[in-house]
Amino acid sequence: MLLLAAISAARAETSPAPGEAFPVAIRIHADQPLGEWKPVWRFFGADEPNYATRPAGRKLMAELGQLRTNEVFFRTHNLLTSGDGTPGLKWGSTGVYTEDAEGKPVYHWTILDGIFDIYRAAGVRPYVEIGFMPEALSVKPQPYQHHWTPQARYGEIFTGWAYPPKDYAKWSELVFQWAKHDVERYGREEVSKWYWETWNEPNIGYWQGKREEFFRLHDSAVDAVRRALPDARVGGPDSAGGGTEFLGSFLEHCLHGTNFATGRIGTPLDFVAFHAKGSPVFTNDHVRMGIASQLRNIDSAFKIIASFPELKSKPVIIGESDPDGCAACQGDQLGYRNGALYASYTAATIARARQLAERDGVNLEGALTWAFEFEGQPLFAGFRVLASGGIDLPVLNVFRMLSQLGGQRLAIESDGAASLEAMLKGGVRDRPDVSAVATLDRNRLCVLLWHYHDDDVAGPDANVNLTLAGLPPEIRAARVEQFRIDARHSNAFAAWQSMGSPVQPTANQFAELENAGHLARLGPPGNLRITNSQASLRVRLPRQSVSLLTVQWDR
Repeated sequence: MLLLAAISAARAETSPAPGEAFPVAIRIHADQPLGEWKPVWRFFGADEPNYATRPAGRKLMAELGQLRTNEVFFRTHNLLTSGDGTPGLKWGSTGVYTEDAEGKPVYHWTILDGIFDIYRAAGVRPYVEIGFMPEALSVKPQPYQHHWTPQARYGEIFTGWAYPPKDYAKWSELVFQWAKHDVERYGREEVSKWYWETWNEPNIGYWQGKREEFFRLHDSAVDAVRRALPDARVGGPDSAGGGTEFLGSFLEHCLHGTNFATGRIGTPLDFVAFHAKGSPVFTNDHVRMGIASQLRNIDSAFKIIASFPELKSKPVIIGESDPDGCAACQGDQLGYRNGALYASYTAATIARARQLAERDGVNLEGALTWAFEFEGQPLFAGFRVLASGGIDLPVLNVFRMLSQLGGQRLAIESDGAASLEAMLKGGVRDRPDVSAVATLDRNRLCVLLWHYHDDDVAGPDANVNLTLAGLPPEIRAARVEQFRIDARHSNAFAAWQSMGSPVQPTANQFAELENAGHLARLGPPGNLRITNSQASLRVRLPRQSVSLLTVQWDR
């Protein structure tokens, strides 16, 4: 497996040679608000629910909650899967459902409660995925538990949990009892803030039944949740592949089809969810990201959703929004994960997802990052994670940056930005993408800058001339701070490499790596002079880096 080395990328021959910084002008219009900044980044998830109960998982969940207490959501597979709660790669279980000798349901909430209790203690809320099928309910229960490894075929995970229920009434009652139990345990007001959806990617191997059987499964689950909590927030289908025919069929069924559970027309739909993935490759001895694939997935799904007038204002969540399709897989093409490239890719993708939503006329509410942590694995083993062995990766710091943005989104101009159409067509293969998003919340202006390229090879820095225009006329000075993610800042992986990549760091080394994983401030805070409602700053951005600038003045 290739571990990510240099965090940089090449320009085309028409661009400056490596080592020659190139100029970029970015202008922020503080007097041109574009509407409320929506924190679409605040969704996360993972295959394995039980990792949240382990030491490193608890630590990471607490860090997610600190981003925005009670506004961060976590989605996970296997919440109804049979087993004793022992986690494995792409496996988890709660043992919620069994049957007695007479075939009567027996419910066991202990493991599931423990998972959700950790979420809530951390200030994180569940994005509840209703699945998978308990062994005692599956029409094909054997084999049930898999023991998948990254060397195995992906399809080996699709065992007895992926099949329809042998009894839809028992399935519906299980979901009803679960929702009812959660209302009793956490309170009606709290649970009404959660998201509830059925299954994962039912248009591929995760669902081993027919399409109509999934619609019946979904209708039964939604009806059960709503019987326990009439104002529960329900949706779906969290399907794979962006704008697929399946997504359109599901929406048509929910809006105009006959409900399998009630016999009436339509199934409640409070939000629409689908998945979008990139397609990195390893070519010419380096990783080349596939941002175009992910953006095309997003665009095609948005277009299908927008084709239904009833969904014009309906919240849309990209229920998995990632640079590749398998968090637990390893390989040379996945060598981007440990370093700053993952962070710069994430910043560029979230910004373009918002652009696509505005262009296509949909209400984007969230883009969920399918990455958490894998307990008991070697440090920096190449999985798609936010932290490794209790040490934060650079990508987690981009969410720390994003959590600082708020208030009104501002108009910006960048002559170094890749156009949306060019990115949809071919990604970022020629000139890099150097751009920004900015927000203003009363007397605090935040600017998130990134320098991204698909190719992970050496290239020049960007010399950014950042102009803040349209500032309040009465202010003459402000305080400015800059935070940075790059090959030398907010980068525990680079620090680990500089130590010689110790397999088992000493206590002092571990403490140093923990500190290196935190968001780093670039120099001390400074004073910014404002003249005629305008200020200028110069920022040198290395390839594959992200900077956050905060500018604050007295009110």
